[in-house]
Amino acid sequence: MKILFVAPYLPSLIRVRPYNLLRALVNRGHEVTLAALQPPSDDDGPLVELRKLCKAVHVVPHGRVQTLLNGVLALPSSTPIQAAYSRSPAFASHMREVLARETFDVVHLEHLRGAVLAEALPGLPIVFDSVDSIALLFGKVLQDAPSLKSRLLAALDLERTRRFEGQLTQRFRQVTVTSEADRRALIEMGSDGERITVIANGVDLEYFQPQALERNPRRLVFTGKMSYHANIAAAEDLVEKIMPLVWAQEPEAELYIVGKDPTPAVLKLGERPKVTVTGSVPDLRPYIAQAAVAISTVRYGVGIQNKVLEAMAMGTPVVCSTQASSALKIENGRDLLIGDTPAAIADHIIGLLRSAERRVQLGTAGRAYVEMHHNWNHAAAVLEVLYQRAIAHDSR
Repeated sequence: MKILFVAPYLPSLIRVRPYNLLRALVNRGHEVTLAALQPPSDDDGPLVELRKLCKAVHVVPHGRVQTLLNGVLALPSSTPIQAAYSRSPAFASHMREVLARETFDVVHLEHLRGAVLAEALPGLPIVFDSVDSIALLFGKVLQDAPSLKSRLLAALDLERTRRFEGQLTQRFRQVTVTSEADRRALIEMGSDGERITVIANGVDLEYFQPQALERNPRRLVFTGKMSYHANIAAAEDLVEKIMPLVWAQEPEAELYIVGKDPTPAVLKLGERPKVTVTGSVPDLRPYIAQAAVAISTVRYGVGIQNKVLEAMAMGTPVVCSTQASSALKIENGRDLLIGDTPAAIADHIIGLLRSAERRVQLGTAGRAYVEMHHNWNHAAAVLEVLYQRAIAHDSR
């Protein structure tokens, strides 16, 4: 198929889902053209690889003035601010030129933030990858986010996001999400469950695999983009509520918080003894590979926690909160360890620090789980079916 892959940002190793879906589609023989906005926070780094993968790459800069204007104009409207963020006259103009000289079989449109870009693609069959239910996320942010700013922004956009997501299957013939919880949320808001398909995130099993590096038997690792409010809350919970319980019994344990853009609150956590905040690193894998245990303590969120899958793929045993594993079909105690309270999570960590055999056992089982259940090639195969359905419907 000739696929037009449209995204409100540049797919990359950080934006795992669109990048790997795009790559899997190319590897399965499809001709993929990428059309993407480049918001102010995106650098050109991913473009080298994207241009190798795609038949063509169309990048439209999306400046800060435009994003601020979009937000202001969205306030009195019914469009969620998240969706309005990507409104772009420049993108619409560019796509008119592209569509005047090229034809495509189907459009793959990425994320709520990219939904309004469909306005520049009249007459084309579209499969919309919602990824997560943003309204479901906003509801959890209102309940659990530590930041007043995050809660206020969620409250501002929650109701209009619910209305918008309740109409997704009126806007798009096929919709995909990462988890059954997100699918149920969209249905409850009014979207047609018959046209919503769960496609779980995969893992790049060649990139994330066990490495021949010696593990530090005292080291724990937490990874993620450290400007994201859910990760900030999780890191604070880990350092302030869980690690004191661990240190009381394992005083030599050390914690690495690894990820780009740490906020001042996260950097302050690194001032404590035995806590290291690295900031951005060129490669996460050595940090995961050298850790005795990977931890994910997110207290709220939606979809699949990629950090959990990546650690499991590298054979690193994982201890996580119930929220971090809720979208996975894992067996607690076999594939990873789940704790509902700081004390339960701390007990799991202490047990693993004291048993090299248990760490190996859990790490091996985790790798086997992702090999069986989280394969990007399988995800792309499901997408192909949905593309054909969208094409068939529009050709009636």
